[in-house]
Amino acid sequence: MYIDTHAHLYLEQFDEDIDKVVHRCKEQRVDKILLPNIDLSTTDLMLNLCAAYPTLFYPMIGLHPCSVKENYKNELDSLHQLVDITNAIAIGEIGTDLYWDKSFVEEQKDALRIQIGWAKAYKLPTVLHCRDSLDMTIEIIDAHQDGNLTGVFHCFGGSIVQAKRIIDLGFYIGIGGVATFKKSIQLRDTLRQIGLDHLVLETDSPYLSPHPYRGKRNESSFIPTIASVVADSCGVSIDDVENKTTKNAKDLFKI
Repeated sequence: MYIDTHAHLYLEQFDEDIDKVVHRCKEQRVDKILLPNIDLSTTDLMLNLCAAYPTLFYPMIGLHPCSVKENYKNELDSLHQLVDITNAIAIGEIGTDLYWDKSFVEEQKDALRIQIGWAKAYKLPTVLHCRDSLDMTIEIIDAHQDGNLTGVFHCFGGSIVQAKRIIDLGFYIGIGGVATFKKSIQLRDTLRQIGLDHLVLETDSPYLSPHPYRGKRNESSFIPTIASVVADSCGVSIDDVENKTTKNAKDLFKI
């Protein structure tokens, strides 16, 4: 089976056909889908979907860096209370973002540090967003790594040097649709060099659809398409990718 370690199937893009989406996932042997939260506005949507399909969907709790605004500490307080009562498997989606808005960079860093503290306290992995801020996020993780911090760098598109730093920190690397893009030659070469031992698969649905679905809504049933590109990049069989990335996800998220 496959595990999609990062999808937002609770968003409105799936309101009309979530049952069909779930059916297609099962047809493609995507048997577990991990749902990172975005902020308080999405928490109920995520938890309701997990309740509707309790053996398929698994929730995370966190504040996405793009949702970090002036009131971020109040929002963090509310989200923190949910960690205890939601059976969250991770603290996520958290991190930093220098792509969309740089107005709250210091607040993003503070929010990340606070949520790293949650992860340590609850002994949960973190799921890290780091768009245009990979080195900055690596530095923050490095500063807080005391042997009790783990997780995944979501939507990795960095260099071999950055990949090795992440691995040395004891973290996994999330590979999604970006690896299938024609321009991602460097990423595929990085995959060849690091192999499967530290990889997990993800879609980030409904975003970042893999080739040949670019321009369409992404969904978790596209995971085998991503796995095929990873297999080609690493010079292994797609079965090897399926088995190893599933084991990695189970080991990391304790599912």
